[in-house]
Amino acid sequence: MKRKLTAVIVGAGHRSLVYASYAKHAPAELAIVGVVDPSAPRRERAAKEFDLTPAQCFASVEAFVAAPKQADFAINGTMDRLHVPTSLPLLAAGYDILLEKPFATSRDELEQLVAAARHHQRRVSICHVLRYTPFYRAIRECVQRGEIGDVLNVQALEHVSYHHMGVGFVRGKWNRVDRCHSTMLMAKSCHDLDIIAWMKSGVAPVRVSSVGNNFQFRPEKAPAGAGTRCLVDCPIEADCLYSARKHYIDHPERWAFYVWDSLEHIEHPTIEDKIASLKGDNPYGRCVWKCDNDVVDHQSVAIEFADGCTATLNMIGGSARPSRKLHLVGTRGEIEGCFEDSTFVIRHFDTRPGHEYTEEVVDLNVQGDMTGALGGHGGGDLRLVQDFVSVLRGETPSISSTSLEDSINGHLMGFCADQARLARTVVELPPV
Repeated sequence: MKRKLTAVIVGAGHRSLVYASYAKHAPAELAIVGVVDPSAPRRERAAKEFDLTPAQCFASVEAFVAAPKQADFAINGTMDRLHVPTSLPLLAAGYDILLEKPFATSRDELEQLVAAARHHQRRVSICHVLRYTPFYRAIRECVQRGEIGDVLNVQALEHVSYHHMGVGFVRGKWNRVDRCHSTMLMAKSCHDLDIIAWMKSGVAPVRVSSVGNNFQFRPEKAPAGAGTRCLVDCPIEADCLYSARKHYIDHPERWAFYVWDSLEHIEHPTIEDKIASLKGDNPYGRCVWKCDNDVVDHQSVAIEFADGCTATLNMIGGSARPSRKLHLVGTRGEIEGCFEDSTFVIRHFDTRPGHEYTEEVVDLNVQGDMTGALGGHGGGDLRLVQDFVSVLRGETPSISSTSLEDSINGHLMGFCADQARLARTVVELPPV
């Protein structure tokens, strides 16, 4: 029989609890045996969900690592700025880590974590869940088989929906670099940078350039007459596309785990509780044009690899439809697809008279893959946990496996892209 592993939750927020839910999906493979979080309501919620005793609940990482080792690994879903500070003592205490992305917020932090993992000989896997989705996995398998020859260009596109942009990067936790320590590119699109690096696995990126800015979410772009808080002093709220009422009251389940975290002490907050919160000091009740955000709302990145391949990532915040698209052009064909449609097209040259190219549609919606049963991100969330559990048991990693070492290039591309954007220059990537 396969050995059952144990894990402790570090940072009992939304992402950690999603990954920890694998223990419910596969109870013979994983058990949650502890929680670490400074918030008493979050500790209590996790304790209730996973049947933990008070002795298994800790208010800090320092208190947790001071106790005898009690789990095989940690699920670290703390905020970006805490990833490295909380992971270093976990590694020193002998824990392997499943670590939320981005795993660092700077090149210095990246080097610290990599050095610590190597020194303590611990396994760290980064939560690049897109690798584990049927869509991206199937494309990577095509590339690895050589179906389109050598990849000479990668085009990635991420459209961040208007409501995701508003909740995460204008009103919310990732709206300021000095608070989050991550730029929007790293907080939102390090998934896509990782996919680009994965499609060129084994080939190092060597230089990066980037442009971008905050085009629309600024005071001077506010509609005439707009107030400062949607439900307090805004006469145009009823007609506003970014009304907090429309986003968070009319859609009560959308982004609830962010918007209502200030109401966690209330077991079942009412509509009246929520409206009062938005009228009070809840940051999600602010006008999107009059917040304190300083991150970009769109950015373009250009990358060159050591073999001469080029790649681009275009991230646009505030789109009507959320979508990720990928287009690979190789020396013998191309692959083009949309993640949300779970469909891609493989094209090959066709030199026959009267022909130009062949086209094969790969529709993953009809291949019986029950992604809904395996969590969000197209089923990638829990496949990632499943793969990490397998790796810790000594089994062969999947094609999607995201070790710390394999995640370095994608992060370096992001750090250097933001450096290039601010300095308006081309940045050479350091050797790994």
